[in-house]
Amino acid sequence: MAKVYLLAHTPSPEHTVASAAKLCYSSSTISDLRDKLTDESAAKFVEMLSEIGHESPIEHASFTFGIEGVSRSLLAQITRHRMASFSVKSQRYVREGAFEYVTPPEIAEDPEAKKLYDEIMAEDQKRYDALTDILKAKHIKMFLTEGKDQKTAERMAEKKAIEDARFVLPNACETQMIMTMNARSLHNFFKHRCCNRAQWEIKDIADQMLALVLQVAPDLFKNAGPSCVRGGCSEGKMTCGKAKEIKEFYKGLKK
Repeated sequence: MAKVYLLAHTPSPEHTVASAAKLCYSSSTISDLRDKLTDESAAKFVEMLSEIGHESPIEHASFTFGIEGVSRSLLAQITRHRMASFSVKSQRYVREGAFEYVTPPEIAEDPEAKKLYDEIMAEDQKRYDALTDILKAKHIKMFLTEGKDQKTAERMAEKKAIEDARFVLPNACETQMIMTMNARSLHNFFKHRCCNRAQWEIKDIADQMLALVLQVAPDLFKNAGPSCVRGGCSEGKMTCGKAKEIKEFYKGLKK
């Protein structure tokens, strides 16, 4: 099961956003603008920005998440959100000894499918280990021939071996990452990934992320979530048809 942590965020994110927005329409100094802002006035200004669609000021607030227990398959989806920064556990530098893996719920609920799935993962581990050992032995000989000492040759050979052996690892292989997004990018992320039609794994972490940012910036993310939370469904003929239930879910999340 994926676990998401809010590691850091812009201090007083709603004050920062309100100050940036008010600066566009004021001759006051930045210090004066900040000093005059109260929690209530900052909240009202942030709400107004949402109503008029003035989105650029909310880019000044950023949020950093720690994400654990997700699959390598997730990376292909989440890195499509290009207005973000990612640091991911490397399979090139970290050997996957007895790797953990993510099991899709549909497989976990079916005993026969789960048994086969676990067998495949175990076989993948054996193949990865065997391939790593073959390549490592080859590279140790090469580095010793080049004049490296035994310890250095083994260290360099290990790194070079797993760089190629990782190609046989499955998409299910578990990984972890640190990701930073600004508030505007997060709103876009939540719009697409909190949707009921989003793939289950990325929807799960999107919901966890939204719950976390609501704790520190409730007014900034009051209207965040899939498009049906704010109005009509944007999926057209592909709609899940459960707008009422989804609205209730996110309403509860924001209490």
